[in-house]
Order: sequence, then structure tokens, then C-alpha cells
Amino acid sequence: MTKRQLKLGLVTTGVGGPGDSNRWLDPEIPVDASVSIDWYIDIVRQAEAAKFDLVFIVDSQFITADSPPHYLNRLEPLTLLSALAVATSHIGLVGTLTTSYNDPYNLARRLASLDLISKGRAGWNVVTTGDAGTAGNYGRDEHYDYATRYGRAFEYLDVVRGLWRSYEDGALVRDRETGVFLDKTKLHSLNHKGEHFSVVGPLNIQRSPQGEPVIFQAGDSEQGRDLGATVADAIFTHAKTIEHGQAFYADLKARAAKLGRNPDEIVILPGFTITVGDTDEDARAIQRAYRRAD
Repeated sequence: MTKRQLKLGLVTTGVGGPGDSNRWLDPEIPVDASVSIDWYIDIVRQAEAAKFDLVFIVDSQFITADSPPHYLNRLEPLTLLSALAVATSHIGLVGTLTTSYNDPYNLARRLASLDLISKGRAGWNVVTTGDAGTAGNYGRDEHYDYATRYGRAFEYLDVVRGLWRSYEDGALVRDRETGVFLDKTKLHSLNHKGEHFSVVGPLNIQRSPQGEPVIFQAGDSEQGRDLGATVADAIFTHAKTIEHGQAFYADLKARAAKLGRNPDEIVILPGFTITVGDTDEDARAIQRAYRRAD
């Protein structure tokens, strides 16, 4: 019988994200939780002690005055995760970064840095950005259309992964006796020229103990499912029923198998919210307070 291991991830939304925008009113939660490194360190250390596998940082880069409190004022994912990396020792550190509004070389370098700082615990939640308003923050009059966003994403992953493999294992000799720092035969340029990107490489950072960051993905469209089945190590789903979750699981595993991947190597992570109270009624009251209309 195959042994299966439950995977647990913590999504931190500080003073309140979509669906619980009143969380900041709870006196047990600091009103600046979403930008408080002390709060993050405390809660992530609790998750690590409870044997959680990962902490997951959601992100977007467009707000309005009506955005949830956590969205209005929150730390940038990789900056936050770098701080958490030195305050923890085992828990995975997953950040959301968009392929639509980051350059591949810069993102590859930042994630590789987090992977080294954390000694091989970094993960990247790949998104193409659903907020059309983000375009205006990056000098664009319009957001990329759907087909372009996913076309960029597929090519983007190829570029980033290629950059992460710039150095072979053992490339950095660092032999003081011989004076050899680098085995030049084990450093490779990328020389990528594609539809959306042109990147020479190589990346100026070695590989981490795990080789490269773990890839997460959460898209539920046809293109999103294809992207996940092609590149993801772990896939989030927000299925509202067990039946929908089972159908999503079966579909992603089948798509991966058709692409020649081992479907057993892809982890499907359904999202859910837990409200804890001294009694069931206490928990329901807390949930109602978080979710009541402003």
C-alpha cells in the first residue's frame, strides 16, 4: 500500500483579505499585522512548530480604496520571505510573482537568492495577473489579453528555468591551492530569443541545495490548467464541493500524464478556511464577525 503524506500550507492575510475584511477589528490581531515582521515571524514559527509544510504569500499590485485591508498595505513577498527564511528552519516559503510585470532575469535572480538564503525552501506561485488595473502601474495603457498572458507565461517559465540551470553542480570549484574558482566548462549562457523575451544569460548565482525553487500554480481556466499540468509541482484549487475537487484532481493528473509527466509527482492543494473557537457556536460567531458587511 502506498503511503501518502498530508501537505499543509498556511495562507497569511494579516488584517483581512477577501471575505474577512473585518479581521482587523479583532483585538487579538495587531492593526498593522500585514506589515509587521514580528507578527509574521510569530505566526509562521507557530505553523512550522505545528509541522506545516509551507507558508504562502498572496500578492497583487493594484488597489483601490475599496480593496480589503490586507491588500491596502502589505509587504512585498520576496522581501518578507527573505526575512522569514532566517527566522525559520524547515517550513517552505512560497511567494506569488507575476509573469506579466516582472523581467525573467530579475525574477530568476531574486527567487534563486531566496532559495540560497533559506537553504532550499523557496517556492514560486506563478500568476499572470488578473487585475487589469495593474497595467497602469507599469506604463501600459491596457492589460495583456488572455492569450498573450499565458503565451508569455509558458515562455517565461522556460527562460527562468533555463537561467536557474546556468551553473552545473560543481561549477564553482573554489580551490585555493590551485587558484581555480570556476570550472568554465560548467557555466552556460542561455541565449534565448523567443516571441516575448530575449535573454542572454547566464544567471549570476549558483543553484541551491534543492536545485531550483518549487513551482506552484493556481489557474483554473483551460490555459491555467495546461500551464499547471506542464510546469507545476503543486497546484492550488478552490473547488467549492468535494465532487468539483475530485474532478479538478482527475483532470490535472490526466493532463500531466498526456504530457509525459508522472502525475504522482504533482501535489493538488485544495484551499479551505478554518475558524477556531472554544465551541462550535463560538467559532460560528467569530466567522460571522469577520464576514459581516461593513
